[in-house]
Amino acid sequence: MKKINLTSLALTSLAVLLSGCSLSHQAGNTQASLSAVPASADILITGGRVYSGLSTEEQMLDIAVCGDKICGLYPSGSKKVTAAKVIDAKGKIVSPGFIDPHTHTLEELSSRDKNHNLNYLTQGVTTVVNGNDGAGPVDIAQTAITLEANGIGTNVALLVGHGSVREQVMGRAPRFATAQELEQMSALLNQAMQDGALGLSTGLYYVPGSFANTEEVVTLAKVASKYKGIYDTHLRDESTFNIGFSAALDEAIHIAESADIHLHLAHIKALGVDVWGQSTDAIRKIEKAQASGLSISADQYPWLASGTFLHSAVMPKWAMADSKQAFFKRLNDPDLSGKLRGEISENIRRRGGPGSLRITAFQDSNLVGLTLAEVASNRKLDPVTTAMQLVQEGDVRVASFNMSPQDVENFMVQPWVVTSSDGTNGHPRKYASFPKKYQEYVVKKGLLTLGEFIKKSSGQTAEILGLENRGVLAQGYQADIIVFDAENLAANADFSHWNRYSSGVEYVIVNGQAVIEQGEYNNKFAGKFVF
Repeated sequence: MKKINLTSLALTSLAVLLSGCSLSHQAGNTQASLSAVPASADILITGGRVYSGLSTEEQMLDIAVCGDKICGLYPSGSKKVTAAKVIDAKGKIVSPGFIDPHTHTLEELSSRDKNHNLNYLTQGVTTVVNGNDGAGPVDIAQTAITLEANGIGTNVALLVGHGSVREQVMGRAPRFATAQELEQMSALLNQAMQDGALGLSTGLYYVPGSFANTEEVVTLAKVASKYKGIYDTHLRDESTFNIGFSAALDEAIHIAESADIHLHLAHIKALGVDVWGQSTDAIRKIEKAQASGLSISADQYPWLASGTFLHSAVMPKWAMADSKQAFFKRLNDPDLSGKLRGEISENIRRRGGPGSLRITAFQDSNLVGLTLAEVASNRKLDPVTTAMQLVQEGDVRVASFNMSPQDVENFMVQPWVVTSSDGTNGHPRKYASFPKKYQEYVVKKGLLTLGEFIKKSSGQTAEILGLENRGVLAQGYQADIIVFDAENLAANADFSHWNRYSSGVEYVIVNGQAVIEQGEYNNKFAGKFVF
């Protein structure tokens, strides 16, 4: 995995480092690092309270942007620089644009009306990762070309999904891969990594990834490791659905050790009442593996409710094998009824019961906002029958209120955990995760400092992903920069109004172009495919 030299950059960010643009030289200044000063810049941000994304300390700096790169950082007011655009950031926070390592935004980025990705820009996010949970495109090169041709508001990076690769080779077959199939999957993964994928993602909880054995994943992770990629995984079990949270974490660690690859745990959590309190043991297990030399990180969204499709939440994996038609046939097979109903009932219990599953997106808008218990009551049916009906009526997204606040906080303060959204329709995390984390855990609870929050949302994430020259305010780095009001950065979305934009981010610069100015989007598409 590519690594940022944190020590070197931390020293650099304290110095005056200027290049590019039109340069003049101060007479009598013999210090080489201070000799080059830009006479002009495209954008100059002045008087801000600057956080570099490396250090957690605040500095009073002016920042010059030349083209798409940062060309100067120096003590506020110490240099005379002219600029085509001057942003007065006095009293405001200036930081690297946030990087979200876990999103589901390809549909929007590929569209013609939501490709601005404004719900992320208004959170201060300038780079999003897709291809998580074992899903996403296999053809990385074509996806990158299509996205850039379409125009995108944020940068986008891609993981290649194990589930997508597996399905392309062997469909949704509920069995282990043959040697020949593994060779085909490895070839697809090799090409994806050569085309710029950051690594391999798995969703071993989801069909078809759930049908793979551990050695299949080890084989593919070794391919990603050859390219210094990462292994990003939605664990096989974050609860007690199959092998259990602890055993699933053991499996992930074993895969990373066997493949000699960085392990990144997606949206780390202890999901459901059966595993509440297990964060302490999980942290201890991770720290033990780190002490033995394994590189491990995780991301986390700051919500007590997860979000997924109802069928993924409560339906048995074996029932969803092969195809949707086969799935529906099994749901209506009287010979399978007893087995199905028992497993569905248990899965609903694991998630806190039917009152803890709230519908967040469905073709029948009258049901949105209701819990599974409420829909069952309205239909005069039991929750299991209601769930079986709903999944056959269309795609049902649910928020599952099933996490302990203490577990969430235990994970959040770990030095190896960064910020993410896992944003999906119907859940406010898609519109508000970064401001929510700031509001709830920096301002309200004081669990993190402002500097820690910024580092966990920018520079540290870039290092994990191997994104060179991003995520840090340093000379020569890409100019992905945000200016926000610490007093007014706010998450406005909630579970009743999941798609409200966040507020408080006043300026967003993506690759040197200001795309949000004074809180208003200016219809620019400055994002790029990054790797």
